[in-house]
Amino acid sequence: MKAEDFGRSLPLGLGVNLLVTDMAAMEAFCRDVLGAQIIYADEDFAAIELLGSVFMLHADHSFLDNPMTGVIAGAETRGAGIELRLYGADPDAVEKKAAALGHIVLAGSIDKPHGLRECYIVGPDGYVFVPSARLQA
Repeated sequence: MKAEDFGRSLPLGLGVNLLVTDMAAMEAFCRDVLGAQIIYADEDFAAIELLGSVFMLHADHSFLDNPMTGVIAGAETRGAGIELRLYGADPDAVEKKAAALGHIVLAGSIDKPHGLRECYIVGPDGYVFVPSARLQA
């Protein structure tokens, strides 16, 4: 499945993307320990199905040009290395509210090649929330 088709196929709701140092080890853990199904996996990305929900894994090196760069490496805050994705949330509206309330906007709303418009907002304890809306084909 093309990346943009995968992005458009995600259900509305909360999505999780774990940034990991060892893709193979995390895939094996998800499959062998948690009983998850690996929908797709390569050296940079994996889509995992577990208990009816889909979540993602990304290798740290795949985030070199991502707003999370510098946040995860050597971070000492509680939320380092996790994105909480909010599928169906309006990234422009969330960005505006976050900025107005003094929260850190790591990256403003932008259309991404994987079929979503999204922004990156740092919440309490360093957790990063990514409101994401499907782009029209």
